[in-house]
Amino acid sequence: MIISEILEKLALRESLTDEQADSMFTELMDGNMTEAQTGAFLMGLRAKGEDSTDLAAGVRACLAHARRIPGFEGDHDVPVFDTVGTGGDGQFSFNNSTAVSLFLADMGYTVAKHGNRAQSSSCGSADALEALGVPLEQTPEEAAEGLRKYNFVFLFAPAYHPAFKYVMPVRRQLGIRTLFNFMGPLLNPVRPTHQLIGVGDPDRLFLMGETLLLTGVKRALIFAGAGGFDELTTWGVNRGYIIDDGRMDKTAIDPARLGFTRHAPDDVRVTGKEDAVAKLRDILAGKGPRAMMDMVALNLAGCLHLLDQGTMAECADIARDVVNQGLQKGIPYAG
Repeated sequence: MIISEILEKLALRESLTDEQADSMFTELMDGNMTEAQTGAFLMGLRAKGEDSTDLAAGVRACLAHARRIPGFEGDHDVPVFDTVGTGGDGQFSFNNSTAVSLFLADMGYTVAKHGNRAQSSSCGSADALEALGVPLEQTPEEAAEGLRKYNFVFLFAPAYHPAFKYVMPVRRQLGIRTLFNFMGPLLNPVRPTHQLIGVGDPDRLFLMGETLLLTGVKRALIFAGAGGFDELTTWGVNRGYIIDDGRMDKTAIDPARLGFTRHAPDDVRVTGKEDAVAKLRDILAGKGPRAMMDMVALNLAGCLHLLDQGTMAECADIARDVVNQGLQKGIPYAG
């Protein structure tokens, strides 16, 4: 398959066949494409409109090149959770999913958070956790030990997807959402049993849900937050799908019916990395801005509901208490 021919096809906004998509992503992950070709490929997919053929091919290629975590490669004895947003929503909000994952682990649930540094936001999950003292560079064996000791591990995507080195420079240079934003939540090498996934673009919800069904996840909530956010938000109804043992059904989460105050999008934005880390520390101590604390509690409630801890209303009450108290065991790995 000639790369230039496929790029020409994308330029004409024509869909790729399974064979063409598999071929291009394999070439990319094998390091056989130049940065110019990689950029053209990602932009061509976005201009055409990414579909399930593209996404599935990318997921297959990335997982085929991924490093796995010993003891967490197949069926899990306990639920393993991941909380993540696709990114690329352009909202410059605080690190909500990072805070949620740390509260979950503090409650005793096993959390394997898969993420990266900021690509098109103020502060990525990796940037925030590194600032808190959580190690990014761990061997698979160290990651497995961290999961057992702290109920938490951060899987730094470039470390577990070495082939990402061929695409990351291009993503940084582009600085906008690409197919890899959608792929990221589907590439956790631990293969979590439960996932809370926010999607900034509601038009991609069904695509993401359809692909997620193929990953073998037990339960998941995939949604588009109100106002174009990739997090559950308190200022409007959040719509998406709940996945339960191979079944996908529409769902809607109205924060007002769960007792949350209606805040504004500007209330959860940060000005940069320093501000993001400072706000995250305050939230984890139970002293963050009320709008941010409520947003964390709402998303934590979604996680607890997936873990069968009660109705969404019951889980919202639990989550508010947990977040208001702050972390009880401290930040993992921070000594």
